[in-house]
Amino acid sequence: MRDAYVLGAGQSSFGSFPEETYLSLFDDAFDAALDSVDGEFDPGAIDEAYLGTLGVGGRQIGLSGPAVTEHLGLHGVPTTRVENACAASGFAFRQAVTAVKSGVVDVALAGGYEVMTDASSDHTRWWLGVSGETEWERTSGTTFAGVYAQMASAHMDEYGTTAEDLSRVAVKNHGNGAKNPKAHLGFECSLEDAVSAPSVADPLNLYHCCPTTDGASAVLVASEEVAREASDAPVRVAGAGAASGRVGLFQRESLTSIPASVSAGEAAYEQAGIGPDDLDFAEVHDCFAIAELLAYEDLGFCERGEAGRLLREGVTDPDGELPTNTSGGLKSKGHPIGATGTGQIVEAFKQLRGEAYVQVDDPQYGLTHNVGGSGGGVTVHVLERGESA
Repeated sequence: MRDAYVLGAGQSSFGSFPEETYLSLFDDAFDAALDSVDGEFDPGAIDEAYLGTLGVGGRQIGLSGPAVTEHLGLHGVPTTRVENACAASGFAFRQAVTAVKSGVVDVALAGGYEVMTDASSDHTRWWLGVSGETEWERTSGTTFAGVYAQMASAHMDEYGTTAEDLSRVAVKNHGNGAKNPKAHLGFECSLEDAVSAPSVADPLNLYHCCPTTDGASAVLVASEEVAREASDAPVRVAGAGAASGRVGLFQRESLTSIPASVSAGEAAYEQAGIGPDDLDFAEVHDCFAIAELLAYEDLGFCERGEAGRLLREGVTDPDGELPTNTSGGLKSKGHPIGATGTGQIVEAFKQLRGEAYVQVDDPQYGLTHNVGGSGGGVTVHVLERGESA
């Protein structure tokens, strides 16, 4: 199979936008993606589109994908709506990469969008709840926060993880997000703020949970021939991994790991020909603070039970050995469900081009990690800095 490259990537602002629609938000993201291409590119060259959304709000679920591409003027372009809960656009990006690598298309559009704040809080909680197991957990009253709270409790019991460890995720990611003008919660917080915040689902409090967000993101994926014609140094998709896992917690052998993250990470590393020690930065799925700690361990950044140490020692700080969530992550940047996966790709693309708001020094490899629900579906991608032709 041939290589696939990220030619351009952009996103709308993330936040609460009652005056916007999923169409207008994606319009902003698509324009930003086109603007990021450093050479000549005709949108008419797009052969196919894969767009992710859960359908929380926005008043359009079925055929929302074609509605987006037609709104953009991409008339007749085959468009597939991808739904895999919070990993919707991560899987959409994987589909675009696969289409290009296989030779079926030369240019594919991948992206995602979500309007969440136009619905009531009860409606939004219901939609987020059904991203988990519905037959037993959801109907017994388990919330999305409640599922991750159980995982946090298990990690605390098994490894001695503390509330301060969870809160350090918020402090780090808010520090990064405060420098990101497109972040939903772009403000800093102190460790005291994060530790003492009101409880949501014990042991998780308000500062351990990501916000309800509107937003969109778009990525142009192209063959090497097309990418080289339009860009001096396109970003290569070095590895793409994906896996499914048990949707319900009660079906799992352990609550302190997401097996699909392990499998997807291993597949991405193998395809890229690297290991976690070769990474220069990562964007991981931190819908709740415990999710970032689990990602460190599942993706091989550290041994089991050592995630809290990475935070305490500053390993994942912007100036650490493996800067993680320099965009602010889901916690600060925001989590518009369908837009999150390709939103991570946007950040990786910018980092590798030297254009990030919190820039890592001379990065070669970056990783993105996108989780659906509490681990029912996961994508992991490794991106490599392009070399000038």
